[in-house]
Amino acid sequence: MGLALLEVASLHKTTYMKLKPSIVQQLEEKRRQARLGGGQERIDAQHTKGKLTARERLEVLLDPDSFEEYGMFVEHRSHDFGMENKRNPGDGVVTGHGTINGRLVFVYSQDFTVLGGSLSETNAKKICQIQDMAMKVGAPLIGINDSGGARIQEGVDSLGGYGEIFWRNVHASGVVPQISLIMGPCAGGAVYSPALTDFTFMVKGSSYMFVTGPDVVKTVTHEEVDSETLGGASTHTQRTGVADLAFDNDIDALLQARRLFNFIPANNREGVPTRSTMDPSDRIDLSLNTLIPDNPNKPYDMRELVMSIVDEHDFFEIQPDYAKNILIGFGRIDGASIGIIANQPMFLAGCLDIEASRKAARFVRFCDAFSIPIVTFVDVPGFLPGVDQEHNGIIKHGAKLLYAYAEATVPKITVITRKAYGGAYIVMNSKHLKGDINYAWANAEIAVMGAKGAAEILFKNSTNGDLEKKTAEYIDKFSTPFVAASRGFIDDVIRPQNTRWRISRALSLLKNKKVERPWRKHDNLPL
Repeated sequence: MGLALLEVASLHKTTYMKLKPSIVQQLEEKRRQARLGGGQERIDAQHTKGKLTARERLEVLLDPDSFEEYGMFVEHRSHDFGMENKRNPGDGVVTGHGTINGRLVFVYSQDFTVLGGSLSETNAKKICQIQDMAMKVGAPLIGINDSGGARIQEGVDSLGGYGEIFWRNVHASGVVPQISLIMGPCAGGAVYSPALTDFTFMVKGSSYMFVTGPDVVKTVTHEEVDSETLGGASTHTQRTGVADLAFDNDIDALLQARRLFNFIPANNREGVPTRSTMDPSDRIDLSLNTLIPDNPNKPYDMRELVMSIVDEHDFFEIQPDYAKNILIGFGRIDGASIGIIANQPMFLAGCLDIEASRKAARFVRFCDAFSIPIVTFVDVPGFLPGVDQEHNGIIKHGAKLLYAYAEATVPKITVITRKAYGGAYIVMNSKHLKGDINYAWANAEIAVMGAKGAAEILFKNSTNGDLEKKTAEYIDKFSTPFVAASRGFIDDVIRPQNTRWRISRALSLLKNKKVERPWRKHDNLPL
């Protein structure tokens, strides 16, 4: 936008005498038309819905005057169904690059004011060009989705355009970060591009995603449902896990995308971003000494621990409303980004279930792909029992998290805060899955199961008095961190107040970690 104006000014200053005035006027008029999109009436309609236009969104997302646009004059080539009379410069999507806090990013923003932002052959080519450029130079890609779907007047050409975009999403995965912002309708084939990207944000009340809309659902299954219930922001952030975060309006979503961008590297070869901090790495937090309740069955908020150990208490949580029994997100220690995974005793006692396993596994894989160190806080009584969990495949889904941790080669640090029981102990980045440095707080329990339950099984014929003694015996023998430490499964038993500086030292130690893996075409993750 700003660069385009500078270009016109430059034309006036340096080449005006060489160009006919009509050419300069034509250039300025073409730019004006492109900026208007589908016209003022449709822009006003967009604003009436509480939505920004495609270009306004880029102004909020990017640094001032940093956006350089490509394909401003592109028009579709369709002549069917009266399309020859419906041409707009840009053809319904704004593409280019800019910066966020000075760091390069490629962007595309679908323009709903132009033919409902529908995807055409040429529209798709513009998006593909930006995807290709992001890969060439190694910069993140942010896509803003606000589209009625494939342009039906173009038939299979528009479907082919989706296929080309999806192919590039797949091949960019793990190479450059990809972020999708859903800021309007995203239906049919269009939903698969956001599903293939790393993070997806939605806007409450104005965005939705579904493969088949309410009308089709009613026709085929006779179920009546509205767009919001079928695929709105609440549905996808709380029930399906398709979206990571939902915000009240476009501006909040765009500003939070900028915040997320600050935590992630530009590509898979560049180190994690760092920034200066006044928060000392050796800071001691005495409040952590009293975080764990005396009653082992009483919950506490793991978020307090996470917030206490990261720089300036700045934690960017991902999927806070989905699978609440586990926390994932980004923070910093010594100014450098880290990924954090933590059981949350406030929900389901911190048990691992299907949703929590999937949520954490995907996050581990993202961090590993982009060399972001992983810090894991463990307070897990086991996997959630139940027929529903078993019949829906907890074995396979739990294996995803186990696989992700075992596969990861980034620095991996684990802190067991209260309990780590059974198979869940192994899955949560134990030493057996090649956790690099594993700590336990002094009051932590590491065992096959809780002491009381174990004693009831081992000594089921004992009297109540004997059972209490056997329970205490089991605690002494197996439920302290010192037994695991004596086996080398725990590297050190630490005081809670020292957690931040111990993690900081561990991260510094592991900065140049290298792991060699045997050659293979690709792994076979238990999907």
